[in-house]
Amino acid sequence: MIQILPSLLAADYARLGDEIRRVAASGADALHLDIMDAHFVPNLSFGPDIVKLSGREAPALYRHVHLMLSRPDRYIDRFVDAGAQTVQIHVEADCDIWEALKAIRARGVRTGLVLRPQTAAKAVFPYLPYCDEVLFMTVNPGYGGQSFMPEVLPKIAELRRHVGPDSPLDIMVDGGINFETGMRCAAAGANQFVAGSFLFKQSEMGEAVARMREGCGKAYGTELGAY
Repeated sequence: MIQILPSLLAADYARLGDEIRRVAASGADALHLDIMDAHFVPNLSFGPDIVKLSGREAPALYRHVHLMLSRPDRYIDRFVDAGAQTVQIHVEADCDIWEALKAIRARGVRTGLVLRPQTAAKAVFPYLPYCDEVLFMTVNPGYGGQSFMPEVLPKIAELRRHVGPDSPLDIMVDGGINFETGMRCAAAGANQFVAGSFLFKQSEMGEAVARMREGCGKAYGTELGAY
C-alpha cells in the first residue's frame, strides 16, 4: 500500500542517467517525472525524451508521469508512447477532464487526477470512477524545494473518508515531503509519497526510502477522524 516515488525534478541534471539508476537501486516504487509547460505552471521541465531515457537507463523502474500542462489531452499519446505507465492530469486543466481520463485509460495505463493546494477535494469526486489515484499538491506546483503546506491535510482526509479506508484508490502527496511531513500525510490517509529534494540529498537514498516507507506505514490512517 505504501509507495515512495523520488522526483527526478530534484536530480543532478548533469548526471541524469546515474540519478535514474540510483533511484532504481534505492528500492523506490517508481520514478516520478514532473512535466511542465511554462504556461500552466511558471516553469519548463522535461519532455517525452526524458521518459524514454528513464526506460533505457532502468527498464524495470516504474515510470510515473505528472502532466502540469494547460492541455494535457494533446500530449497523452506522446508520453504513453515514450513509456509512461501512469499519467496524471490536473483537474484544473483547460480540457475535457472526462475525455482525457478516458483517453489515458484506453491506452492501458493508470489514470490520476491532481489538485492544486487551493482546490477543494470535492472537485475530483465526479471523476473518481475513472481515477486510479489522486495527487494532492502540498506546495504550489511549478518548482521543487518549497515548504510543505499543512492546510492540505484536511483535504486528504476528506477524500480518504469519502472513498473509505479500504478503497483501492491511491492518494498521493507531492511537495515538501520528508520523514515528518510524509507521516503527517499518511496519518490523514495518503499512501503514496513523492519526495524530490529530500531524497536526492540523502547520501544513502535506499535507507531513506525504507525509513519513509516504514514510518508512513505505521502512521497510515491514524488521524483520519481528526480533520
